[in-house]
Amino acid sequence: MRSFQSHSLSFKRVFLSLLIGGGVLIPSAYAAKKGSVQVLETSNTRSVDLRRSELKLNNGYDNNSLQINLNPAVRYQEMDGFGAAVTGSSCFNLMKMSKSNRMKFLKETFDPHKGLGYSYIRIAIGCSDFSMSEYTCCDTKGIENFALQSEELDYIIPILKEILKINPDIKILGSPWTPPRWMKVNNLGEKQPFDSWTSGHLNPDYYEDYGTYFVKWINAFEKEGIKITAVTPQNEPLNRKNSASLFMGWDEQRDFVKKGLGPKLREAGLNTKIYVFDHNYNYDKMEDQQSYPLKIYQDSEADQYITGAAYHDYGGNRLELNKIHNARPDRELLFTETSIGTWNRGQDLGVRLIGDMENVGLGTVNNWCKGVIVWNLMLDSDRGPWRELGCKTCYGAVDIDRADFKTITRNSHYYIIGHLSAFVKPGAVRIDGNNQSAEGIIYAAFENTDGTYALVLLNKNEKDTKVTVTVDNNSFVHTVLAQSVVSYKWRK
Repeated sequence: MRSFQSHSLSFKRVFLSLLIGGGVLIPSAYAAKKGSVQVLETSNTRSVDLRRSELKLNNGYDNNSLQINLNPAVRYQEMDGFGAAVTGSSCFNLMKMSKSNRMKFLKETFDPHKGLGYSYIRIAIGCSDFSMSEYTCCDTKGIENFALQSEELDYIIPILKEILKINPDIKILGSPWTPPRWMKVNNLGEKQPFDSWTSGHLNPDYYEDYGTYFVKWINAFEKEGIKITAVTPQNEPLNRKNSASLFMGWDEQRDFVKKGLGPKLREAGLNTKIYVFDHNYNYDKMEDQQSYPLKIYQDSEADQYITGAAYHDYGGNRLELNKIHNARPDRELLFTETSIGTWNRGQDLGVRLIGDMENVGLGTVNNWCKGVIVWNLMLDSDRGPWRELGCKTCYGAVDIDRADFKTITRNSHYYIIGHLSAFVKPGAVRIDGNNQSAEGIIYAAFENTDGTYALVLLNKNEKDTKVTVTVDNNSFVHTVLAQSVVSYKWRK
């Protein structure tokens, strides 16, 4: 397997960095004590950076503040978790760190008790556009030739094992960017071989073999002690241009699910969930692909195998989530990818923290998503390692300095996931509340399985805003800093 290529451009850091082992450490999440409210705050200026504090429950009532009244009797979706993609590039960078620094970062990120408690991971089935090379786990024709490759064995699996020691309950979603090239054809009419990593269609003659490929991949990881929670049949099935890609229209995905993937998973006795689609809200503006998941659900043979649908936000509006939920409320929704980069001022926390929390963190949850996963957990200070035809302009949730593989810059995606995962635990149920988008305040509220409440709130205003939060005849008052995100957790 050839080594990474890395971009040589450097960029100016526009905000503070974290020096692992010598600087500001992420505060621990901790259990809510009765009579107190635990608080976690971050401002877009980083004047407050994951600051932990404590309020007294029933510390007063302010009629002149914004009133937030929660109603736990009105309940919405159960949450699965929040996290980031652990790509080949992310693992390469993590492995370049000293073991002690890497473990410190992973504990701060994934520890459900003393850290931020990230609880969901996305990984590629084979290569992605942030892998060491283009490859699948069966590049020699014949499904009997399936085998994990260097990227899994030397990078992905070792990092996942370290994470699982920290958080054994982590959920993992697998997504392929491409099937083996020998399974590809130019189109379903001519069915001519299509020996390319980019684009092409899955040959229907190989639906069963490709379903077996998924089973072998899941079993290979489980033999390493790594349980795969869910899969999607194809990453970005309407994107032909990615460095590794496959076009899979809704009718093709329907047929693969009902003739290959679903039956093979069931035959193997696997309860791995299947989330269809895994692409943009606007279906890349393709008229015949609109409402992609709903069209698949209409086929009862395919529908029996499907848990729900997954979405990205590179096009369209998050209200599409609400539309899909309303049409099939018995099917789940996941948000599985978004990226920051040079195109959206991804390293400018002053710009990105507020928008990303509104649109990605809270906007997806308040439109029925059970989980929220951002793209690369960690890239380096040259936005890599990346491959030709891959993204050269992406930032990670955190970026690590290539000069020392020690100094870390936390970007907006790290904060928005952390503010959710720290206090909103898997199994929590989203609950109702008033004034969810009043006076520049946006929030989502939850009841955890241990009986605690959690509230994640965004203040878009350019001034501090006082809020009074009330539930179960208990209340607390807090002044939320301007342009900030704050998470609360308290016991009944």
